[in-house]
Amino acid sequence: MSDVLSDHPPTSESPAHQPSSPPPARPVPRALPQRFETDIEVPDIDLHMHSTASDGGMAPAELVALVARRGVSRMSLTDHDSMEGIFEAQQAAIAHGVTLLPGCELSVRWRNQTIHLVALMPEGAGDALSAGLRQQHDARERRSHEIAARMERLGLSDAMQRAREQATLSGSGDRPLSRPDFARALVEAGLARDLQDAFKRHLGSGQKGDVKAHWPEMEEAVGWIRADGGVAVMAHPMRYKLTRTKRGELLRDFISAGGEAAELVSGFQNIDRARDLARQLDELGLYASVGSDFHFPGGPLAPGSMSPPPRTRVPPVWCHPRLAPFFAAATATM
Repeated sequence: MSDVLSDHPPTSESPAHQPSSPPPARPVPRALPQRFETDIEVPDIDLHMHSTASDGGMAPAELVALVARRGVSRMSLTDHDSMEGIFEAQQAAIAHGVTLLPGCELSVRWRNQTIHLVALMPEGAGDALSAGLRQQHDARERRSHEIAARMERLGLSDAMQRAREQATLSGSGDRPLSRPDFARALVEAGLARDLQDAFKRHLGSGQKGDVKAHWPEMEEAVGWIRADGGVAVMAHPMRYKLTRTKRGELLRDFISAGGEAAELVSGFQNIDRARDLARQLDELGLYASVGSDFHFPGGPLAPGSMSPPPRTRVPPVWCHPRLAPFFAAATATM
């Protein structure tokens, strides 16, 4: 076949005459409530989602496109200990008419327990958080090698390579490996029936693969967030195995460290427990955030899918003095 381009004009079947792609979906923004004063549907915002920059199943741009198709116009990308997906997500957000608040989810230690903090960063990551994220990256690398060594003792040969292959298949092969990567490797090798079985017998809490990384203390990570102009949010406080009294102690220590908000709604949760959490946040003077904690398509969660916030006097986190100007400016340009 000749590699010389034809001089003939394109036919009706040629790409030059194909219909152009439809423009990207652009959600219509709704006003954000200033208070959760009545039982309302979830507002037009989702401040907790993950992409392939950590352990999510969609590339940042794909996630933003899905957010737009679902009619959510304000979002935060909060990958685990990483903001590597923010630039790609920002470009897609501009194309789709979505307001993207930069963020990440940090793993920290509190009384020898792993806790997650969402960092909402209207000015992006500065020197403090960037240095902290490099520290987190190194901790995750060391942790993945230890998990691999333990999985090999359980019979998963070449565990690091197998987990890396699984991460690559999911579109995120260049990040530190996480437990879901090893779980998929166990399933592929026939050492677990499915992901749930892999976590139940090998990787979940208290199992051989449950390696505790050297995460920073909560106070240190909150300091990174505040130093760079962000707001520290306690992620899904109802998921930790804590009594109400212990949860109160966690939130008080968080406030003492400089934390200012907690996720009142994270995905789907019991409305009575959410009301009880709202009472705690009100008593402590915290702001309330909402997020789906979306990771993978096809599951019960989707961007913007979460339980309705309960009626409460607790102010929404988007009313926080460091976040309100960001959302006001973004709304003005929509």
